[in-house]
Amino acid sequence: MSTISRRIVLLSSAALAGAAFLGPALADDLKITIGYQTVVEPSKVPQADGAYEKATKATIDWRKFDSGADVIAAVASGSVDIGYVGSSPLAAAASRELPIQTIFIVGLIGQSEALVARNGAGIAEVADLAGKKVAVPFVSTTHYSLLAALKHEGVDPKSVEILNLRPPEIAAAFSRGDIDAAYVWDPALGQIKTTGKVVLDSSQVAAWGAPTFDAWIVRTDFAEKNPEAVRDFVKVTGAAYAEFLAKPDAWSVSSPQAAAIAKLTGAKLEEVPQLLKGYVFPTLEEQASDKFLGGGTVKAVEATSAFLKEQGKIDAVLPDYSKYVTSKYVTQALASN
Repeated sequence: MSTISRRIVLLSSAALAGAAFLGPALADDLKITIGYQTVVEPSKVPQADGAYEKATKATIDWRKFDSGADVIAAVASGSVDIGYVGSSPLAAAASRELPIQTIFIVGLIGQSEALVARNGAGIAEVADLAGKKVAVPFVSTTHYSLLAALKHEGVDPKSVEILNLRPPEIAAAFSRGDIDAAYVWDPALGQIKTTGKVVLDSSQVAAWGAPTFDAWIVRTDFAEKNPEAVRDFVKVTGAAYAEFLAKPDAWSVSSPQAAAIAKLTGAKLEEVPQLLKGYVFPTLEEQASDKFLGGGTVKAVEATSAFLKEQGKIDAVLPDYSKYVTSKYVTQALASN
């Protein structure tokens, strides 16, 4: 064999050995697609500073969505692995038997979602919505809250022209005077409040017996293949909440946390501290309790599904929703602390 031939064989062998060495590393390069929304809450901080990537050792594609219904559609198509949704789209998805699991309760919604009437629209209370144009993202928590408020106040939903608009579309339609009121969250909520007044918020609707919450969900197949990544995602999220709950006043207008949240959500920086108070955030320890993932969340999804069925928004209610909620990952996150 000539010297040139031997060199070719040796170089080829080295290349193959190198490929064999690099192969597993490349195969282990986990990629996660996460669908988030522009809600003002503590996990925006680790999202901004790369903490999720560091903890999961994964490449993360963060995709912004305008509503939970859009997130659910992306999860259903397989283009999103982990997503941020409200309790109403979560219940609708579970009722359609979408293979998902609820892994973290972001918070109970209070003042962070509200029904706002445009100045001059002649709306002072829920009863005044009859004959008016009201915009809301369909199958969202605000849609659920609006229907619940109408039911509580004895207003026939058919007497209200309820329009399906995404938050950015709501803000634009409100400013043009195309709609009389809207039930939405920030940053659209902050925008429409400048030319309108709050009629009620979700804390009042919760007091009437129809609480709402936001949550992180995961595709079941992704979780089964990547349990450690899901655990670490939950752990980072829990740590952000613990930091905020320990010193909420430290997340002031001048804080880097508020700046990061404002940049990611589009909310006004000066409003971030107050908006954070619009939620009740459970700790990581509380997540696994009977109040949340240990039982309460299943009951909440069941109740929401029953209401959606009553309102004709879903076709059927399942006999059991327990497989769509799990405390497994918060328990593992706590154990790994």
